[in-house]
Parts: sequence; structure tokens; C-alpha cells
Amino acid sequence: MNIDTSRIPSLLEETFDRHADPEKAVMMKKYMKNKFPFFGIQSLLRRELLRPLIRNMQPCRRELMEVVDELWSRENREYQYAAMELADRFRQLLDERDVCFLERLITIRSWWDTVDFLASRLTGSFLQRFPDLVHGVNKQWMESGNLWLQRTCLLFQLRYKEKTDTGLLFANIAACAASGEFFLQKAIGWALREYSKTDPETVRHFVGTHKLSPLSEREALKIIRKTNP
Repeated sequence: MNIDTSRIPSLLEETFDRHADPEKAVMMKKYMKNKFPFFGIQSLLRRELLRPLIRNMQPCRRELMEVVDELWSRENREYQYAAMELADRFRQLLDERDVCFLERLITIRSWWDTVDFLASRLTGSFLQRFPDLVHGVNKQWMESGNLWLQRTCLLFQLRYKEKTDTGLLFANIAACAASGEFFLQKAIGWALREYSKTDPETVRHFVGTHKLSPLSEREALKIIRKTNP
């Protein structure tokens, strides 16, 4: 039996309330630097609770965006986790008009836990589907001055492997290399480390010919140094 998509937020609220764990909520909030309140529902249980709702949903594009926006507006962090998993599950409903939708999710209630998922999964798959948007979106976000949009530009190709546009990736890294932002330096290292699984020599050469922070360089070469100490 299909579930009315508009009921998802209230159904999740009832479910999350029923499974809340105050002790875990305190620990989870502390882990996230006290930025968000939690129900105390860890990822495995949360996905288990969400699964029957997803299975019985057949949203259209508008309904998907409305329910994701509603969940994103709520305080407890589990709502954002559920929202991004819903958006990822039904990502094929998104079309070229929805760059602003992605940008909204990335820039509201932003922290690494949501942004990294949105970057590597939702934005990454979206831009693979609409490659003509890549350079325009990348330019707009890199020039935005927004830390989380810039981190997304560094990370959206994480899963691309041999399809990675290295010219774009390296240009983004060069643009952020002098930044004092920890989350950008960490993302540079992560992006290079992930690509080193595909082309270690190119990563080694890039690191050797560009000035990177010690953090970025250490993260970038972690796999290479383990393989060839």
C-alpha cells in the first residue's frame, strides 16, 4: 500500500520519538560539536526504520522536494539524515532545474555529516547525469565563498574513479590550497587519496609539484605510502 508522501514527516516523527535514546542522543550531539540535537537513533536502526516508508513511497519530483525540504527544516539531526537518504533513493526524479535544490541542502544546517553525503552521492550522481551543468555549477560554487559549496566541488567526483575530470579536480584543489579552512584542507587530501586508488602516479606527481598543507599532503599520500613505503 502506497504511503502519501506528505505524511512522511509525521510518520517519521512518531517513529523517531518511539525509538529515541536520550543517553545516545547526548553522545551523538557531543560528537557533532553540540551543533544539532538528536533523538539518539544510530544509523543502522534509522535506516531500518526508514526502509518500509521508502518501500511504500512513489513520490513525484515536487512531492520529493517538498518532503525533503520539510525534513530539512526540523531540528533533530536524524530528520536531515532521513531527508538526504530519501533524496538519494529517488534521485532520478531530479532534473536540470534542481541545482538550487541541491545548493539549499548543502548550505542550510551545514556540517560535514550531511555535506559529504550530498557531495559524493547526490551532487556527484546529479552532475554525471547532466554533464553540461558541471563547469557552470562548479564555477558558481567555487566563487561563492561558501565553505560547504567549495568542499562539495572538491568531493563530488569521489566516486568517479577513471571518469574523474582531473583538470577540474586539480584546478579546484589549487584554488583552495592556500585556504586556512580545515574542512577544505581535509577535503583536498580526501579527494586526492580517493583518486590515488585509480591513478597513484598522477596523484604522486601532483602532490610533488604543488604546495599543499601538511594535512592535505599527508591525507593524499596515505594509501600510496602504505603501498610503497
